Amino acid sequence: MKKAEFIGFFHFLLDVYNELSNRSLHLQSNRLILPMAVVKLTNCISNLKALLVSPACNIVANRDDHTGDIPTIAKYFGTKTRYEEVNPYLLNDILFVNKTPLRLQQDCSPVHISAVIRHGTRYPTAKNVKKMIAIYNLAEKRKHRGRGLVDYINHWDMWYNDTMDGQLVEKGRDDHRNLAVRLATAYPSLFSEDSFRDCRMKFITSSKHRCVDSTLSFIEGLVKKYWKMQDRRKDMHCQLEVNDELMRFFDKCERFVVDVEQNKTALQQVDLFKTKPEMQGVLDKVASLLDIAASDITADLVEAAFYMCSYELSIRNLSSPWCQLFDQEDAKVLEYANDLKQYWKRGYGHEINSKSSCCLFHDLFKRLDKAVEESTVSEPAAFQIGHAETLLPLLSLMGFFKDETPLTADNFAQQGGRVFRTGHIVPYAANLVFILHRCEESHRLQLLLNEKPLCFPNMDNPAPEYQHVKNLYSNLLEGCDFKKECKLPSAIGAVNPIIHEL
Repeated sequence: MKKAEFIGFFHFLLDVYNELSNRSLHLQSNRLILPMAVVKLTNCISNLKALLVSPACNIVANRDDHTGDIPTIAKYFGTKTRYEEVNPYLLNDILFVNKTPLRLQQDCSPVHISAVIRHGTRYPTAKNVKKMIAIYNLAEKRKHRGRGLVDYINHWDMWYNDTMDGQLVEKGRDDHRNLAVRLATAYPSLFSEDSFRDCRMKFITSSKHRCVDSTLSFIEGLVKKYWKMQDRRKDMHCQLEVNDELMRFFDKCERFVVDVEQNKTALQQVDLFKTKPEMQGVLDKVASLLDIAASDITADLVEAAFYMCSYELSIRNLSSPWCQLFDQEDAKVLEYANDLKQYWKRGYGHEINSKSSCCLFHDLFKRLDKAVEESTVSEPAAFQIGHAETLLPLLSLMGFFKDETPLTADNFAQQGGRVFRTGHIVPYAANLVFILHRCEESHRLQLLLNEKPLCFPNMDNPAPEYQHVKNLYSNLLEGCDFKKECKLPSAIGAVNPIIHEL
């Protein structure tokens, strides 16, 4: 088969995959259920798709990249950060679990685990691919100038295309397969084969392909790598629940859509920062290195080049020539630009950002309450796979990573030690895990973020009594009504969300 024919066949498979996935969702009791037979078929095509666009294929081969090298700017990629940057020990042993900080001082036994997890590593969205191609084309025009870095970049082949559009990559599948094994290793009593076979382990996902595929990979990690089940087809009969009301609540919250998503002034701090000397300095430097006119470069194009470096690392484990455009000081500026956007769009910048997650907050505590009340817990585990946009509002609602001074366009220098750092909080496969323990006198709740203990606000105990946690959030538990918080005056009418996904 000729190369052009092969690429044509590859794009045909992508179309089949997308069409089949889109048609495989069925409405049932106001929720979407994905039949497991269809899930397997779409996942099979998805795996073939990942193989066809893998770095091993000739159609995407590059020459001057360095496999295994980690750019010095890797920890500044914000929401496009690898999970391994948060837990670098995994680079040596991807299944390593340090159980010491997870042990409770009290005599307790874990009885339930609930986890909200971001999808794994993905391709760039079609919107970002267009920006990446634009900056690549600008650099390519200078390839005959004979300058070192320009020549180096032009030996790099643009292999990204808009058909990838945010789909999960094989590394993203591994993110979830391995996470499943590590969580099961840390809390083996909550991950029994019988619970899985009896469908007492719950799996809820966003309708987006990357989330469905991440959920399937999480299950696959348990079935194949942890339990090592022999008759896998028989044991994979439980259905996934696709529930966008919970996992994409931001699309359903009309007040958020109107006041933030569609409001051009809601992110004015982000727009203002792009005009500040810090950002302008990065733009001028990149223009100089690429030997292009400063008037041809924009903040969006520079960010595209920055994230080109991040995608090459996260998807292909390569340090590409794009990384050489930036030093750590440049990366800190671009990281702040990303954090500023998430702060005002998903975090503390606007109250409705966090309040839009009320439904997910109540769902979690309803499940925990049920586990507390039952003498024998009927549902030992629940896993909810969504987006960075799912986790950031929930964490903000619960009071985590709140800086004393709000992030603005004018205080970049003062925010060097900020706690709101999205690359540390919500990298690919980020996970917020609630483990309920039954102790002699009470239940205790342990919280982990990215597999490390996270103390509740104003609490020093890594596993406080469950009732104390409920007291901490009493105002939210007694209020935080999603319908009331998200309701708009009737005169405004229906809204359509503008979707920008992470």
